[in-house]
Amino acid sequence: MSISEHTADNLVFLPLGGSGEIGMNFNLLGLDGKWIAVDCGISFGDDRMPGIDVVMADPALIADERENLLGIVLTHAHEDHLGAIPYIWPRLRCPIYATPFTAAFLRLKLQDTDFADQVKIVEIELGGRKTLGPFDIEFVTVTHSIPEPNALAIRTRLGTVVHSGDWKLDPQPLIGETSDVAKLRALGDAGVDVLICDSTNAMEDGHSRSEGDVREGLTALFKQRKTGRIAVTCFSSNVARINAIAHAAHAAGRNCALVGRSLWRIHAAASGTGYIDTPEPLITEHDAGYLPEDKVVLIVAGSQGEPRSAMTRIAHDDHPEISLGPGDAVVYSARDIPGNEKAILRVQNALAARGVEVITADDVPADKPIHASGHPKRDELLQMYQWLRPKTALPTHGEMRHMKAHEALARSAQVKATLIPEDGALIRLLPGPPEVLERFEVDRIAFDGGRLLRLHGGAMQTRAKLAFAGAATVAIALNGKGHVVGEPSVTLLGIENDAEAAALEADLADYAIDAVEALSARDRRDDEMVREEVRVGVRRALRKLTGKKPITTVHLIRT
Repeated sequence: MSISEHTADNLVFLPLGGSGEIGMNFNLLGLDGKWIAVDCGISFGDDRMPGIDVVMADPALIADERENLLGIVLTHAHEDHLGAIPYIWPRLRCPIYATPFTAAFLRLKLQDTDFADQVKIVEIELGGRKTLGPFDIEFVTVTHSIPEPNALAIRTRLGTVVHSGDWKLDPQPLIGETSDVAKLRALGDAGVDVLICDSTNAMEDGHSRSEGDVREGLTALFKQRKTGRIAVTCFSSNVARINAIAHAAHAAGRNCALVGRSLWRIHAAASGTGYIDTPEPLITEHDAGYLPEDKVVLIVAGSQGEPRSAMTRIAHDDHPEISLGPGDAVVYSARDIPGNEKAILRVQNALAARGVEVITADDVPADKPIHASGHPKRDELLQMYQWLRPKTALPTHGEMRHMKAHEALARSAQVKATLIPEDGALIRLLPGPPEVLERFEVDRIAFDGGRLLRLHGGAMQTRAKLAFAGAATVAIALNGKGHVVGEPSVTLLGIENDAEAAALEADLADYAIDAVEALSARDRRDDEMVREEVRVGVRRALRKLTGKKPITTVHLIRT
């Protein structure tokens, strides 16, 4: 059954990414055979994905019906909400709707593609409204850690759905407007049937800090440091944080430089839409090298330990312009995204080994914060429920534990019906209570060396096995009578140290001979039979001798 067959009499929700995980947000809403996508983002690879930096949801389910996809509606410009577009738009080929800053940032990202001039990007004014088929979509200004974040009020003939996007309630966001509380209240008064809402901080009590507080905390920290360079790493897209760092640097008598291509890209988008408000122009990493060490603050991309980021390269003394050492400090003005902890710690340990002082949010006084989350804590979530008073709540954008906590909070706020979505679950939102109508298999796509691969396909599964258990290759020759000629050659990769590998390879050669000799004369004439028996025999021997079951391949030569 196709996904559109469920939409004749139902308003349905189909998350392809972002439910049960942080990042990779890609949600579909369908009605009357037509669809819209809300966001199209990426996530990042982890230790389970050797060589992979970028991961995204497979768009196959909607790509098969792209003639019914009316467009992608973007809530804001974070990578986990739009970063997949440069990779998968050719499979969708639909218009994209966004407010001016998000549209500007997306255009810059698309410059690296060969189809940028084919993408129709429609700018929607702040607070604007757009009708796409059966969907009447209103953009509602909220606050987050980037300019122009939006919730979406989606009105249909069956009822109204509010998709929160990423948000928090910040009375002093530094960049952009505060949340449009009047419009949120008006939506609640008119009646909201379903709220699809951010769950990231649903386990944390209280209220998220303001960006204004962070500016004050950074200013206090910078003024304390009289010597050495200060490098601050944060999310590249956090324009408010870039502004806060620049203002804090100026207050401490330091110049501010951007280090990393992603930061200059977001700077260009923010400058073009009027969101950069630094006390003096930001300088390049090259020019920063000519300044005294105590007169510079570096804003560096790579807060999540990304392998090729500027921060990682600096930590390993592999950056062409920037080198840090004793007397310098690196300030982490960002949270750890779940799954990135090991990568972040590796970078921090590499910095510490170079004599650099690493300062995180845990190392500063609570009243002098250096980071503020862009997502709502429990008090803010309760406030949103009080304003909107939805009949149904779907927690999303979080791991399962976050969504479970959010569901319990929604019930405490007297929400009548709740359902926790899972990627691939097609959910009827209206009419009636929410219900899973069908579950579809959804895969992940990895960007690997300029190409896209299925994350659970043969190539990636083989790579993961190689990383875990190594590989063994056996070359064995048989003559016309099926007898082994000479000594089999065994090569081990990632299994044994070089000094010990030779002895083990010699032992395994004997196991390969034994496997052939155990076969009947008839079976020795069957190439596939010989290869499989040698493979199994060597692999069993490796399990016995090393405790590993590596990928084992056999090359058979007939003489």
